[in-house]
Amino acid sequence: MLEILFQDEHYIIINKPAGMLVHRTKLAKHDVAEFAMQLLRDQLGQWVYPLHRIDRPTSGVLIFAKSSEAASAFETQFSEKKIKKYYLVLVRGFFTEEKVYLDYPLKKEESQEMQEAQTTFWKMAHFEVPLPSSPKHPTSRYSLVKAFPHTGRTHQIRRHLGHLRNYIVGDTSHGDNKQNKFFRSQFDLHKLMLHAWQVEFSHPFTEELIKAEAPLPEYFADILEKLRNPELLELPCD
Repeated sequence: MLEILFQDEHYIIINKPAGMLVHRTKLAKHDVAEFAMQLLRDQLGQWVYPLHRIDRPTSGVLIFAKSSEAASAFETQFSEKKIKKYYLVLVRGFFTEEKVYLDYPLKKEESQEMQEAQTTFWKMAHFEVPLPSSPKHPTSRYSLVKAFPHTGRTHQIRRHLGHLRNYIVGDTSHGDNKQNKFFRSQFDLHKLMLHAWQVEFSHPFTEELIKAEAPLPEYFADILEKLRNPELLELPCD
């Protein structure tokens, strides 16, 4: 069953597992178990309407409306930028600034048109482990970063962190393949370390401030624990 983080008569927020589609696509149109919308409909026994999407490899908060009226009422949250979504990301290298506001346009999918895109990043933690990620570096450095996208461009967080050269661990589209290979060999990680962590919005009907937080997936929390405590790592023998 899908983990429910919040629900009332109008809305429901779930913690979407990594690897699950939000809704049916041409690539998985016959695989009912692969998309969250139908699973949630079956779980609740009623129709639901996805209010936004997160990429298939991304885990975390996902909001649905329980009626078309509730879905329509929610539209102003996005058009007036009233909704706040925060992500946790594990990236390559030390994130040197406490806070970074990046205003860097991104190309629209399948065209050369540039779209404005802004993201704020906060450094949450640094990790340095005694494992060489390359012959030139005897240790490996990583950062846990919180991200707030002000705009909603495709793969915005992934592309912006790529621009900063703080590639997301496990990102096979915009990341560092050497780091991905390193994490597969050292941690058996085959997932994207990008988690939709928190969401805040004003309830369209009650005006109550709604906050929901999705716990980290077990694999994400496990890797952070090993990075915080290098003695848990299986270090190579000299």
